[in-house]
Amino acid sequence: MIEEQLEALRGTLIVSCQAYPGEPMRDPRTMAQIAVAARIGGAAAIRAQGVEDIRAIKAAVDVPVIGLIKDGDAGVFITPTLDHCLAVIEAGADILALDGTTRVRPDGRSLAETVAAVRERWPGPIMADCDTVEAGVQASAAGCTIIGTTLAGYTDAREKTAGPDLALIGELRAALPDAFIVAEGRIHRPEQAAAALAAGADAVAVGTAITHPTTITGWFAEAIADA
Repeated sequence: MIEEQLEALRGTLIVSCQAYPGEPMRDPRTMAQIAVAARIGGAAAIRAQGVEDIRAIKAAVDVPVIGLIKDGDAGVFITPTLDHCLAVIEAGADILALDGTTRVRPDGRSLAETVAAVRERWPGPIMADCDTVEAGVQASAAGCTIIGTTLAGYTDAREKTAGPDLALIGELRAALPDAFIVAEGRIHRPEQAAAALAAGADAVAVGTAITHPTTITGWFAEAIADA
C-alpha cells in the first residue's frame, strides 16, 4: 500500500499550503481554497499544518494530504511529540510529517521511539523533515518512508544555501539509494524544482513561492526598491 502511495508521487509536485499565525490567510477555509487551486494547477499532494487545516483540505481535494503540526518556532517544532503525531493522524492525514533531525524532542522520546509508537497504531507513510545526511539515514533506519530536506539550513547542522540544497539531495541519494526523497526548502523557481529532481529527488515540495503572497510581494517590492 505504501509503495503504491509513493509511486503515485514520484516525479510530481507537492504544494505546501500554510499561513503563519496572525496573517490574513490564517484560516482553514482559505487554506482549503488555496489547496484546491494548487490541485487544479497540477499538485499531486498537499502539505498542510494544523488539525483544522488538515481536515478542511482533506475534504476539499482528491490527492494525499501530508499533515503536520507546528508547535512553536524554535528547536523541534514540526510535529514534535507523539501526541502531535496522533493528532495529525486523527485529523485524517494520509502522510504524517514530523521533525526528522537528531535533536532532542520535547517529550523525551527519540525519533525511533516516536516512529515505533506511531507504528503500533497506524501503518501509513511517515515523512521525516531532515537537515543532514546523518539525520536522513537515521530517520530511514527508524522506519520513516519519506526523507525530506525541509530543515536543511534551518538548524545549526548545515549552512543555509541560497536556493535548494542540491548537494544534500545528492548526498542523501548516495547514502540512501532506495529511499523516497522529497526536495523541500527555498525552491522559488521552476528551474530549481527541475534541478532538485536532477540532483536525485523523487518529488519536489514547494510552499512559499506558490502559496504565500506576502513573501512573494516582498520579493517584487524589494527588487523595485533596489532598482
